[in-house]
Amino acid sequence: MRPQRLVDLLTLIALALLGLSAYLTWATADPGTGRLPVEFNGYSITRAPATLALAAVVALVITKLAGTALRRIIGVLMVLMGFAATAVALQVRPDDVELSRLRPELSQAVTDTVTVATGPAPWPALAGGAALLLAGLVTVLTAHRWKRPTDRYEREPAAVAAEKQSGQDVDQWKAIDAGEDPTL
Repeated sequence: MRPQRLVDLLTLIALALLGLSAYLTWATADPGTGRLPVEFNGYSITRAPATLALAAVVALVITKLAGTALRRIIGVLMVLMGFAATAVALQVRPDDVELSRLRPELSQAVTDTVTVATGPAPWPALAGGAALLLAGLVTVLTAHRWKRPTDRYEREPAAVAAEKQSGQDVDQWKAIDAGEDPTL
């Protein structure tokens, strides 16, 4: 698989996983006393997965349009975004005080105890961060081998030779118009 396609695939996987983790349950708080448990998705706890997913899409588009130097810079930024996503997935574990700031019904004034359980959402965020980190590394290491965005619009050497031949044909017609014999 070409490195450019590998980066595309890894970035799209990171986009899907980070976007998924933003909408899955990161924490569930049970206030007890017969009240319903409150679920917190990734977007309500931290907006980092959704933001990093959108930034990954922008980085993917820019790598398609950029030259080698800018691709390497974007690759370094993708590595940093992947590192940030894995750090968020590993370190963001809200406690009951932080959750009570998000939802007042969980505050200590209203309830005696709040039981907090973590959901499965940090794991897709961790995998998405790792995929984004790997995509950035591949970009940095192989950016010089990627096709330039203007390669498809460049003239082929055969097309240049055909144009020269066409130019000779025009010169022969001009010689005939001048009354000369171009075959001699």
